[in-house]
Amino acid sequence: MPSITHPSAPCHFQAEAAQEILLGVDTHKDMHAAAVVTLLGSTLDRRSFPTTIEGYHQLTAWARSFGTLRRAGVECTGSYGAALARHLCAEGVEVTEVNQPDKAARRRHGKTDAVDAEAAARAVLSGRATATAKTGDGPVEMLRLFKIAKGSAIKARTQAINQIKSVLVCADAALREDLAGLTNPHLIKACAQLDDSQVTGPTGAARHTLKLLAHRIQHLTEEIDDLGKRIAQAVKAGRPGLLEVRGIGPDSAAALLIAAG
Repeated sequence: MPSITHPSAPCHFQAEAAQEILLGVDTHKDMHAAAVVTLLGSTLDRRSFPTTIEGYHQLTAWARSFGTLRRAGVECTGSYGAALARHLCAEGVEVTEVNQPDKAARRRHGKTDAVDAEAAARAVLSGRATATAKTGDGPVEMLRLFKIAKGSAIKARTQAINQIKSVLVCADAALREDLAGLTNPHLIKACAQLDDSQVTGPTGAARHTLKLLAHRIQHLTEEIDDLGKRIAQAVKAGRPGLLEVRGIGPDSAAALLIAAG
């Protein structure tokens, strides 16, 4: 897929190959806007590239056609810019996370992706942006993904448990009395064993619904337990001694490692 050039770039001239240049990127879901500036602050060119492997290679080759590329300022390296940041790091480029656009530049030039891309490069040039982008690979990225899956599974399980209790509030009195007073684990086990062979009328529908919800909870519990083991293994791989610290379990250790990057 070809790159798209913004004709509004303020300065277009080929830099000498020996000079060092800076890359700035304003990231989006489908297209990344990029700008190349010199160490003296002159804008060399601005273009947009697709968020594909080929697009990343095109962007890097384009930037390097202006000089030596050692540093890049990239917005949203934890989301839309994550894959590009990994690509640039693999290419030996030091990637700096740029969180906030330059408000002064926006007032002067207006809000455009090209302006934001230039601002990202200038943020690195001026030293305003100094945070090294997280690499998004290895055990920390594994932990982030496992935590996402575990968090959603816990939320879904809690919702299903609450739905069981909601169904029981309006259920047939006999069914409600049979399940009254049970703790959550025993309630789920009992609901999973309900006879729902005859789904006729509200009582049969209630039995069928309770059984489905109980099976869903049991499946989610298996998911949560499995993810808990994977999180513990990833923590040990990333920081072998962290779980030996008193008061730190796999989930809190994972949160610390994710925050630290």
